[in-house]
Amino acid sequence: MSSLIELRWHGRGGQGVVSANMLLANALILEGKYVQAFPEFGPERSGAPVKGFLRVSDGPIDLHQQIYEPDIILCIDPALSNSPMIVDGLKPNGCVIVNSTKEKKEVKKFLGIAESTRLYVLDAVHIAQEIFGRPFYNTPMMGALSKITELVQMESLKKAMGNRFTDAMLEKNIKALERGYEEVK
Repeated sequence: MSSLIELRWHGRGGQGVVSANMLLANALILEGKYVQAFPEFGPERSGAPVKGFLRVSDGPIDLHQQIYEPDIILCIDPALSNSPMIVDGLKPNGCVIVNSTKEKKEVKKFLGIAESTRLYVLDAVHIAQEIFGRPFYNTPMMGALSKITELVQMESLKKAMGNRFTDAMLEKNIKALERGYEEVK
């Protein structure tokens, strides 16, 4: 297995963790990568905790288990950005992207993460409310991921969205994706 990268999403039902994970997987496949993407959730209801897991590699992936030590963590639920459990198992020098209005220093303190951890903050709530009028935080977070990690290209994400959405919904998702890319700190 060459250059395996593992990613874990945190959010709640209805915020788009599962959809974002699948869109990201499809975008990576368009780039010729090998991908595994799968969710974990308890009761199937809006507001219940949800995790999404994604592995990406240049070669075949032989692992078939949860991701316990991710390279990248995305937290799309702003309430969870205060919970140290979301960074459990993060690899040294890992990357965390959170949906929050708080300053990085404050988020870092709440999460109790090491100085070597790369932390990025995006107010995806504001973006989603302006564009969708609903709590679809996932799309801006994918834009932030693209900018920060260069794991996936924006054009690939846009193509994957074009395979899923049409017309006004596609236009809104692309706008939210671009805003996430531009506004992440």
